[in-house]
Amino acid sequence: MMIKVGIYSAKVCLGKKIALLNWRKTGKKIANSCKGLPLSITVIGGLLSRYKQSGQYWEYILENLNPILNSEGNEHCLKILSMNYKELPVHLKPCFLYMGIFDEDREISISWLIKLWIAEGFLKPIGGKSLEMVAEEYLKDLVDRNLIQGHKRGSNGEINLCKIHDLLRDLCLRECGKDRFLCDTRNYSNLDIITQRRIILHQDTRGRDIDALQSASLARSLICDSVGQAGFVPLDFRLLRVLKAYDNVLRSQSTYLDTSPFHLVNLRFLAVDDSCIKFPSSFHLLWNLQTLYVYRYGDVVTAPPEIWKMPLLRHVKFEGLQLPDPPGGDDDLVVLENLQALLTVMNFNCSEEVVKRIPNIKKLGIEYNVRGDESSYCLDNLVRLHKLESLSCQLSYKNMSGMISYVARKLILPLSLKKLTLRHTKLHWEDMGTKIGSLPHLQVLKLYNDSFLGPKWETVDGQFSSLKYLLIHDNGNGLEGWTWITDSTHFPCLESLVLRYVKKLKDMPLAIGDISTLQYIELRACSMSLVISARKVLEEQEELGNVGIQVRVKSWNVEESILEMASSNFHVEAL
Repeated sequence: MMIKVGIYSAKVCLGKKIALLNWRKTGKKIANSCKGLPLSITVIGGLLSRYKQSGQYWEYILENLNPILNSEGNEHCLKILSMNYKELPVHLKPCFLYMGIFDEDREISISWLIKLWIAEGFLKPIGGKSLEMVAEEYLKDLVDRNLIQGHKRGSNGEINLCKIHDLLRDLCLRECGKDRFLCDTRNYSNLDIITQRRIILHQDTRGRDIDALQSASLARSLICDSVGQAGFVPLDFRLLRVLKAYDNVLRSQSTYLDTSPFHLVNLRFLAVDDSCIKFPSSFHLLWNLQTLYVYRYGDVVTAPPEIWKMPLLRHVKFEGLQLPDPPGGDDDLVVLENLQALLTVMNFNCSEEVVKRIPNIKKLGIEYNVRGDESSYCLDNLVRLHKLESLSCQLSYKNMSGMISYVARKLILPLSLKKLTLRHTKLHWEDMGTKIGSLPHLQVLKLYNDSFLGPKWETVDGQFSSLKYLLIHDNGNGLEGWTWITDSTHFPCLESLVLRYVKKLKDMPLAIGDISTLQYIELRACSMSLVISARKVLEEQEELGNVGIQVRVKSWNVEESILEMASSNFHVEAL
């Protein structure tokens, strides 16, 4: 019996070796078919990686590559990319084609891309997952296939910007033309524009193209990309679902609208830059609206009470939003169960009525700039927002200097919090441990401009158990000393430490280099002694064989003594 088992195992092992040898031969032929073109190799590699154990599929890909061997240059590459597109699952094709709305090499906000996919109806709930979670999985799939490039990571370590290669965008537009999926006005006649459902306007859009929009009654989506000088864009689209007239990455106005968009009752996504925008009392009739972004620099927009009657809202962002109190009583109670993001609410009253209406809020931005009965803000109710993951809280010191500390001390934060940003809150460093340090899931902490007062911060072992990113932006008015009370490891998960304008702090704890997860230290416009301290931390770790830490120093005046410290792990830059 043992002999039979041994023979069987040998056959299996031999079979695997033969299969591996065949795959290598096939893989080499596939690589040769790509003619050394990096993009072709990268995209085909992304496709094959989905089927690592299928030699039969690799042979299938090779057979499909053979007919296009005679083509050259970009045409050869486009044919390979086209084959990859055809192999995409049906549910990913519209998500990929939609990348054609963005210019080549443009930085694309992943957050906005996901919101647009949802508004366009490309996604369906799967297994109880939210649409945002499904979109993230789709995006990861496209990145893994090398069809989308992850470009930049945020403070939480996750990719927040992406790009698409110019040839892949050409493929998008080519396939969009075949399926009438998307219309770029630069490539279509006025007659064609009239019949399109998704239309992109650009900075060089001609006036007659805008005039043609008057008759584009079938338009469902209008993407305005820096039209600006071309004139006012008409909004006579009864069926319009998506209106993007603001670029959140470039933070620029895209176009001018000839009228208010609030009569477009089918809108799901609305992003505008309008200094004169006013909400009509009929605003709640936009009952399909999911994403609302209004950029109005320096001014506060007052929302009508009817905003509490819009249960499909998912993401709301203003530079300043005055949110009215919801109507009292349970008879008229509408719970905004889908609302996940609400930014930035001025003088936010976190009353019991508000908490009941936003039970699933994940991201909240609040700012206080007027005097009043500070106890009425009910910030202790924040702890009842059990799904809140990101909170930004700012207090205006210009109008509230006498009450800032009291307002901030009313904060009681939910245990679910993963990211916290504070500005001008004027808390004391002693409050750090009681209010923030014990949050079990906190990964990102950003402290700006007098968020904490006092010369000394003493951190305690056992706190900040999940913190990965710590930023202190001090403007030179506060922190002078930072010590650890015990010798045990603090910040056990810290990956990035960023100190900006911390001019009074002379040194950092040497033991900070002992954090096994630490990868990056940044000092911007900090004291010379703090720079020397960071250099000592790095040297000590390098002597111990730890070469995984990068230190980056940014200074207005780069002195010779700082330049002399530069090394492969110690970088010096001028601001």
